[in-house]
Amino acid sequence: MENKISYFYKKLDKGKVQCTLCPHQCILSPSQTGLCFGRENINGELVALNYGKVMTISDDPIEKKPLYHFHPKEYIISVAQFGCNLRCPFCQNYNISQNYFDAEFIPVDGLFRIIKNKGRKRIAFTYTEPLMWYEYIYDFGEIYSKQIDIVLVTNGTINEEPAKKLLPFIKAVNIDLKSFNHDFYKKELKGDLESVKNFIRISYEMGVHVEITNLLIPQKNDNFEEFSSMIDFISSLSKKIPLHISRYFPNYKYRLPPTPPEEMIKFYNKAKEKLFYVYLGNLFDNEYSNTYCPKCSNLLVERNFYDIQIKGIVDKKCSKCKTNVDIII
Repeated sequence: MENKISYFYKKLDKGKVQCTLCPHQCILSPSQTGLCFGRENINGELVALNYGKVMTISDDPIEKKPLYHFHPKEYIISVAQFGCNLRCPFCQNYNISQNYFDAEFIPVDGLFRIIKNKGRKRIAFTYTEPLMWYEYIYDFGEIYSKQIDIVLVTNGTINEEPAKKLLPFIKAVNIDLKSFNHDFYKKELKGDLESVKNFIRISYEMGVHVEITNLLIPQKNDNFEEFSSMIDFISSLSKKIPLHISRYFPNYKYRLPPTPPEEMIKFYNKAKEKLFYVYLGNLFDNEYSNTYCPKCSNLLVERNFYDIQIKGIVDKKCSKCKTNVDIII
């Protein structure tokens, strides 16, 4: 295929270009590749190297994303490209996120056929960083967003203009809010907290279904005051936004011990003071993965790993107190 020119960049002197997709604003000389591995200056133009390059395709329970309030029990096609614009030292998918890879090219119409042949109605761009696959997702959404629900599982590190252009095609997002400390984002992740907060806000304001994940890492992002500030921020948008607090296990460059379960529960209780729906992930305790009515505590959705039972919802309302449930069925 011909080179896919990036949608957000500007030309500079001496053949250089500046990417304007994310806050890194990479300035690239000819033949230089951006921090995300997905963009290269080729003859004075910024080319999306990863366009259509599909690293993996799978058919997942939607709860795996995790999305607990968006079509529970259903399955979703999950696809990933290579590359990421963060450098998380605890990355679970570092083998494909932290390098350039050649991969099978699948055009957007080919991806659509894969989804339909599987009998699915939704696709999640996930595993690595989908926002760095911007052009491909945008092109897919422009053609197919009225036929297929598009989901992003993302770190949310993107500039406002491209975010606002893409989000009309997106039905749901799970945004990984990794910390509420600016220095942690900058020094540990090579990221920018404010851009993530802004993406969360914009997504919610534009009517996208939003869920948030926070990986709780001992000695790194488990400051209780900072976590409280994060809960204040989320609840200021809506108390109905689901929060998934996920248990950390050693991975990639981090060798810290796993998050203690009692610590997870402490943070869970703090979040529940201001948010209606809080879940604990990787804890292997089903009590903290169920959904309860925030008004009467009736069990709405019971989860035993990926065995999902919708129990207390009738006509999109709590079967007991008749309150509207905040779940897209």
